[in-house]
Amino acid sequence: MPNPLTPSHRRIGRHIAPALLVAVAGLAPLLPAGGRAQTPERAQPRLPQVELAAGIHLIKAELATDSGTRARGLMFRERLGPNEGMLFVFPEKSRQCFWMRNTLVPLSIAFLDDDGAVANIADMQPRSDDSHCSVHAIRYALEMEQGWFAKRGITAGSRLRGPPGMFAPR
Repeated sequence: MPNPLTPSHRRIGRHIAPALLVAVAGLAPLLPAGGRAQTPERAQPRLPQVELAAGIHLIKAELATDSGTRARGLMFRERLGPNEGMLFVFPEKSRQCFWMRNTLVPLSIAFLDDDGAVANIADMQPRSDDSHCSVHAIRYALEMEQGWFAKRGITAGSRLRGPPGMFAPR
């Protein structure tokens, strides 16, 4: 089949091709070996906080309330302060699953019912794609440093308290 490019198109192509290669090469650091784009490696800025209580224990939880902050979560954070965590708030109840890709610190997650009762707790390993899911539809999930709940005797059925109106009584 004949080449549809005229000689002038070929000259333009010779100038564009190197520039295109430079542009594509500039994107290479953002592409892992599999070719999928990944997020630049930096933690999201601190989010607004809410104070929660688990028995006598106070928690300072950042609020992840929209799809962007929920998707980013605690990725790339190198540590959490004492009694600090992240509360994921979903617009409607549904079964929720979490994984730890790009999360550097081991975490425990408590899936919470509307009234603040713990449905279940899972320990999650850093940089893992293993899914950890709620046992039933929930609206809230709280991530804390791994072992935080166990060290304080918080198990399924324990109840967390939040600001007025956060956890509705059953």
